[in-house]
Amino acid sequence: MADPYYITTAIHYPNGRPHIGHAYEMIAADAIARFQRQTGRAVRFQTGTDEHGLKMVQTARDRNVPVRELADEMSGYFHEMAQSLDISCDRFIRTVEADHYTASQTIWKAMADAGDLYLDRYEGWYSVRDEAFYEEKELSEGEGGQKLSPQGTPVEWTAEETWFFRLSKYQQPLLDFYAAHPDFIRPESRRNEVLRFVEGGLVDLSVSRTSFDWGVPVPDSPGHVMYVWVDALTNYLTGVGYPNDSEEFSKWWPANLHLIGKDIVRFHAVYWPAFLMSAKLPLPKQVFGHGFLLNRGEKMSKSTGNVIDPMALAHLYGVDSLRYYLLREVSFGQDGSYSDEAIVTRANADLANSFGNLGQRTISFIAKNLEGAFPQAGKGDPADAALLDEVRKACDGFCSAFGDLALSQALESWMAGVFACNQYIDTQAPWKLRKTDPDRMHAVLGTLIRAIRLLAITILPVVPTSAAKLLDQIGADERDHAALADDGWYERKAASGFKIDPPAPIFPRLTLAEKTEEPAA
Repeated sequence: MADPYYITTAIHYPNGRPHIGHAYEMIAADAIARFQRQTGRAVRFQTGTDEHGLKMVQTARDRNVPVRELADEMSGYFHEMAQSLDISCDRFIRTVEADHYTASQTIWKAMADAGDLYLDRYEGWYSVRDEAFYEEKELSEGEGGQKLSPQGTPVEWTAEETWFFRLSKYQQPLLDFYAAHPDFIRPESRRNEVLRFVEGGLVDLSVSRTSFDWGVPVPDSPGHVMYVWVDALTNYLTGVGYPNDSEEFSKWWPANLHLIGKDIVRFHAVYWPAFLMSAKLPLPKQVFGHGFLLNRGEKMSKSTGNVIDPMALAHLYGVDSLRYYLLREVSFGQDGSYSDEAIVTRANADLANSFGNLGQRTISFIAKNLEGAFPQAGKGDPADAALLDEVRKACDGFCSAFGDLALSQALESWMAGVFACNQYIDTQAPWKLRKTDPDRMHAVLGTLIRAIRLLAITILPVVPTSAAKLLDQIGADERDHAALADDGWYERKAASGFKIDPPAPIFPRLTLAEKTEEPAA
């Protein structure tokens, strides 16, 4: 039996409504989770919201609402987005939940027992927006002399009594771990950034705050709450039963994949493994830092007014069209750009005109000319076996690339199978064979149904609702990867008397919608 698979997104910071970047990460993780389920693995998929920290306190103060009220409202928008985008998460975690407080305080005590926490005074640069501490050498200067973090966010001088974590102690253990596990950080560009950072020397990390109280209380240290990243990263343990459910924890941990944005790789690939080493817990198997999603090539920000509501896009163009576009158009791990025009163009070219049209005209032809009955064996031809071989090759290429997180390349391979089918149907012309060679027509239509089933099963992780509708139309019940093998499905379905009904279009052609304004946060 295949090993269980545990995948997480970063938990999203809800001091504002979700944007298309949050949706991109959720959709990618969901497609990976669905793909792994198809292979027969038990999958645990977790996403959620990271609700503590100074940014939340300041946002609540600006809006004149209690911080918990803000957290409840904003987390609700992220949960709504997950549901709207067909995200199949097993848990949507919130860091305000009681079991998460327990987990966070437990790992804190484990790090304390290791002798890795000590009380001292912190003076240094802090970015409220990043919830991150930075060294002087990492800063740049902005307009008016404002010091900026590596992410371009303002930093301010902070001085307070805090607990420190002995991060410096783990510099060499981390480098040794990276050397022993070269795939721990992906893609390669992120790995190189992390190596340079750690090789440059690690300093001990401030891991508590006393200037506000919105966070997980530090055990046995009144007035201190945990630095938000200690609390946030621990969610990955909370979600699989740590520390109270040892059976659940041993089943799922260590995580197979932390899928995160490239701007928070340091927290996941340096701080997090160091915390786990200190607590004597296994390290995750891989951290993958995907790129940014850009609006027409520009980074999104509220100040420039180009932040896009993903649910508005899904409403305009359809959830599956949006999912397909984001995974097809962006080379996974790199930055990518999107626009309404590009979504419409890609969805129409690949889904409506190519795959959708293939299914529509094949199924419609059978419903009309064979009264919905499955085509008989008919007169075979080498072209039939050649097409099915080509489609299987395309589907195998998809599976191989998807398993390696090369998502756009996987979809490119899949499209090769779609193109082969369309070329086949144009060449074979079953509408002509209906009059000249009905026996051959049956063989052609039967070959197409087999091919469409393989393509639809393969693309299920990416466009789950649409592909499922297409499979329902041809009566294909088995939808895991084992069903890609030639197991006699077609013969069993034909013998069952199943009838194909006239189909409704599954991938309608899209038109460019009028621009809609971003809802106020």
